[in-house]
Amino acid sequence: MGSLCPNLDLNPASLSPVPKSFTKPTSKLFSLGLNCRKTQKFRVKLTQALNERKFSGQSNYGCSMAVNENLVKWVGRGVLGFAAAVSICCDSPAFAESLTVAFPVSHTLEVNIVQRTLVEAWGLIRETFIDPTFNHQDWDLKLQQTMVEMFPLRSEDAAYSKVKGMLSTLGDPFTRIISPKEYQSFRIGSDGNLQGVGLFINVEPETGHLVVLSCIQNSPAARAGIHEGDELMEINGERLDGVAGEAAAQKLRGRVGTTVTIKVNSVDNFGSSRIREVKVPREIIKLSPVSSAIIPHKGPDGHLSKTGYVKLSTFSQSAATEMEHTIYAMENQGVQSYILDLRNNPGGLVKAGLDVAQIWLDGNETLVNTIDRNGDMLPINMIDGHAITHDPLVVLVNEGSASASEILAGALHDNGRAILVGHRTFGKGKIQSVTELHDGSALFITVAKYLSPALHDIDQIGIAPDVQCTTDFLNSPKDSFKDGNSASSLESDSCILVAEHQLDIQESKGSAS
Repeated sequence: MGSLCPNLDLNPASLSPVPKSFTKPTSKLFSLGLNCRKTQKFRVKLTQALNERKFSGQSNYGCSMAVNENLVKWVGRGVLGFAAAVSICCDSPAFAESLTVAFPVSHTLEVNIVQRTLVEAWGLIRETFIDPTFNHQDWDLKLQQTMVEMFPLRSEDAAYSKVKGMLSTLGDPFTRIISPKEYQSFRIGSDGNLQGVGLFINVEPETGHLVVLSCIQNSPAARAGIHEGDELMEINGERLDGVAGEAAAQKLRGRVGTTVTIKVNSVDNFGSSRIREVKVPREIIKLSPVSSAIIPHKGPDGHLSKTGYVKLSTFSQSAATEMEHTIYAMENQGVQSYILDLRNNPGGLVKAGLDVAQIWLDGNETLVNTIDRNGDMLPINMIDGHAITHDPLVVLVNEGSASASEILAGALHDNGRAILVGHRTFGKGKIQSVTELHDGSALFITVAKYLSPALHDIDQIGIAPDVQCTTDFLNSPKDSFKDGNSASSLESDSCILVAEHQLDIQESKGSAS
């Protein structure tokens, strides 16, 4: 695996309730006039459609550009539950009439296909982007300008650069387009298996450098000594300056048995940096999102108990199911308290995060509050939830805990279910949808922002823990233990020691009451 996108929150299947503003049918039509060689107009109508692809258009001069009517085919389990396509026009009087945008159609097939892709992307953004001002610019005019700039181009790459440049004017780094090949890799990563080296990477916002968020345990990258925080400088001799996370991840992936040469810059605990090159073999990486262990724990009264340690590395489609199986197994083994480790978990599917929250919560609790482009807030609540366990719970977080991790941590904390231990989280309080476009590429759009159940703003702020801990690994007299597969060093993790102390406090309060 090269990377999962750590800054994306995605989707499949709807989650009730669904905001009415995104599912209200409309019969309004939206037309695009595409100029052909003799200035005749090719008109494309974009209308309401559910789970189907329909194309319409006509031209007296053989110029045609089919546009997918199913413009909002939400891939995944979006927290907002976008289950239906919507028309381009909204109910605002400003858009009550059809709009015609004229632009020249390229005679280069590759560029023509990208023009069609841009029409799809433009329409989706026009309807759903979180900022209805589009960063205070005329979004319709932007389409026309970009199409004119694309007309003389002769390559797909050059045309896609124009599309990416247009999306960058929105001022939102999370709204972007990725190529068909990159999207296939992303989908495989969300499903569970990849051929690669086992790294989670992301672009550091302040420096623009590609850094390692974490390594899959026992992966080729981990065995090569690549660690969290290392900067990736080159892949196979190619500099990574300005290279996006998905593009770098694609370079790391490849056929099993091949190798990739990675130049990394590592900084030790004393601030000294060391640049080195390592050759890393590619292997099949199984992305099991959950790892666990049982920690024998001696309380202040000398009583020996069992604490269940559960590490959740990403919110893939299987995360909630695997978490549920793990908790049931631990309950059967007599576990009496839990530590849920979300450190360096970059996020993933929002729905997976909400499903995990429901493993720990009862009733009709609010899991998260979403705010749409109109500023309307919608709470997402459980419906008659039943927690698997009510044992004391501590959640570990740090600056690498982002997105769906922050939604989960906020849900458990604000509903009084868990104590947070660690460091302030990353601070990504926006939700993206992902739509597969007609050419197999994918468009990610920021469609909403979210607040915690207690209405705390998370975006660019993060969540502060109740108790901080150091990141040191300590020498501990405690006996080591195994999780069934490999020796564990959890007993020397200072944050886990702090978490165990907090569990002792919770248990003593429970005994006193």
